[in-house]
Amino acid sequence: MLSLKNRMMKKIKKIAILTGGGDCPGLNAVIRSVVRCAIHDHGWEVWGIEDGFAGLIEGRIHPLLWDNVAGILTHGGTILGTTNQTNPFLYAKKKGATVEYKDASKQAMKMFKSGQFDALVCVGGDGTLSYAKRFAKEGLPIVVIPKTIDNDVPSTERTVGFYTAVHNATEAIDKLYTTAASHHRAMVIEVMGRDAGWLAVASGLATGASIILIPEFPFDLKKICDRVVQRSSVGRRYTIIVIAEGAHLADGRKVFQRKAKDRTQPFRLGGIGQWLSLEIEKKTGIESRSVMLGHILRSGSPIYQDRILATMFGCEAVHRLATGERNMMVAWGKGELTSHPLKNIPQGIRQVPKNHPWIDACRSMGALFAEKDL
Repeated sequence: MLSLKNRMMKKIKKIAILTGGGDCPGLNAVIRSVVRCAIHDHGWEVWGIEDGFAGLIEGRIHPLLWDNVAGILTHGGTILGTTNQTNPFLYAKKKGATVEYKDASKQAMKMFKSGQFDALVCVGGDGTLSYAKRFAKEGLPIVVIPKTIDNDVPSTERTVGFYTAVHNATEAIDKLYTTAASHHRAMVIEVMGRDAGWLAVASGLATGASIILIPEFPFDLKKICDRVVQRSSVGRRYTIIVIAEGAHLADGRKVFQRKAKDRTQPFRLGGIGQWLSLEIEKKTGIESRSVMLGHILRSGSPIYQDRILATMFGCEAVHRLATGERNMMVAWGKGELTSHPLKNIPQGIRQVPKNHPWIDACRSMGALFAEKDL
């Protein structure tokens, strides 16, 4: 059997694909693109790995033929399944009533070798990217396709799933305007965004929100209450506030739903919108309500932007593998497709720059980010 290093140098005949992390619209479009481009343009075999790296560790892998991906372009979610709780380097295994954690990366490598795959396509966010980097160092030939509704993967301006999430948030906020105006309320809409506020900024800008709160700008509660009161005093008897789940007070306090068993994210965010709504009503006397959009943001059929981006990413990944590129991530930047070596992609997530054009546009429209004065 050829070594992984030799397999990286020889002509590709067989690849595998997995989807890791949280689901989002456009994953099936990526799978379809990789399968059809690999078969049509290069005559390769493509195999699907179930439930992300868990399926690779456990050997749950099956062939994907041309007809297997027929009709999935418009479907949300992923036909391969996914999980955001599998760290192959800290793999949870139940042993009776207890859970033990072990490094299962060697088992994953063994499964990859036994399948005689020439490359692995990983579709995922920052977590999947971090695992891919470690596997690449171990010699596994790999390419990453960035996806997440948070749009926070470093080294790419866009990720699969973001456009549809913004669309879903925008439609929901538009509908909430009518009830906010009818009842003269402050309406707080909580969207996803643990460490980055791309989704909140984009949907807030698209809907003309009066206040936008994101993790990048710790907020001053008094400024928010003052804006709500000021709007009411001049006859604008309702206020739309869009807040990311990871937004927090200037003193660093965050709101959590609960403590989770997941070691990678021990605290489950959620509830900052409800907390803020109660504080506004208590401090201003103005009626306030909160809505958590939650998982509906990453559900449903992908809109055309995500279908196109997903298809382009899939084809680009296959073509770059065919020309000899390995251990890289395909990306979108400055209006064109590109790629970056995994070793050059910075750690962490891509936050919204304080001088981003979307931020400037929000401010010019009168939106308040409520940062605390320095």
